[in-house]
Amino acid sequence: MTLTEMRAVLAKRNLQLTKSLGQNFLHDGNQLRRIADAAGLTKTDKVLEIGPGLGPLTELLLARAGEVFAIEKDGRLVEFLQEHFGLKSGSPEGSAEPAEGEVLVEEDERAAFGLLHDDALVFIKREQRDWTDWKLVANLPYSVASPILVELAQSHGCPQRLVATLQLEVAKRLMATVKDDDYGVLTLLVQLRYEARDWFKIPCECFFPVPEVDSACVVLERRAVPLLPEAQHATFEKIVKRAFSQRRKMMLKLLKQDWPVEKLTAAFAELNISPMERGEKLSLEQFVALTKKLFNSG
Repeated sequence: MTLTEMRAVLAKRNLQLTKSLGQNFLHDGNQLRRIADAAGLTKTDKVLEIGPGLGPLTELLLARAGEVFAIEKDGRLVEFLQEHFGLKSGSPEGSAEPAEGEVLVEEDERAAFGLLHDDALVFIKREQRDWTDWKLVANLPYSVASPILVELAQSHGCPQRLVATLQLEVAKRLMATVKDDDYGVLTLLVQLRYEARDWFKIPCECFFPVPEVDSACVVLERRAVPLLPEAQHATFEKIVKRAFSQRRKMMLKLLKQDWPVEKLTAAFAELNISPMERGEKLSLEQFVALTKKLFNSG
């Protein structure tokens, strides 16, 4: 869908895009193909798309994947997508119970297509689906991109690959290492389960309406070997959030709110972490090692 076609659809339907929903639609064909290419899709893949908008990325996903499940919050766009893709009411076999507005495409040469009218973040929290065999490929709304990615990354069955277009500032946090200024809570919560593979910048002129900031597409791959057992994930999150609650303060002092000082001192000594160190100076691997020590110590 070109920019001209996008404008025509919006004008014909008298659709005013809503800034609060993060409705800046990517129309550049080259960038859309780069995103689809980054997903490495085959006909055996199942794809979760959040915020399909007018469906330009959806078109590529349907042509390349075996199944696409899209979640759109704006009912006006759901109506357009239903007409555009020739959908009928229904629920795909084996899926969760459909919410109001879920529809399916007629079976043809394209992928099986499920469309859900819902708030994606609310749906992911509510349904607790197993996304183990799925890939997320989406142009995420800026306002909810971070919580959606964290929610998926922390889910019991997290997707095998995350290919997400979001605000450049957030992308830098997701791809950061301990030496970077953007390194922080978001970095650690997502990278616990995912390895940062690649990213590329997308200029603001590739969107309509043109946003005030640039965007980037990130590619994260689920780790083949988990760094921590799931039973310890909550402890990891607690340590990370406490360590970054006041970035300029010593981490040991912050953690004293949750653990006895003698256990902290012993753990820091065993791991050769200075008691004067701040959380922003600890690597992912050090946070993992500290989690194991404190979890095992009770």
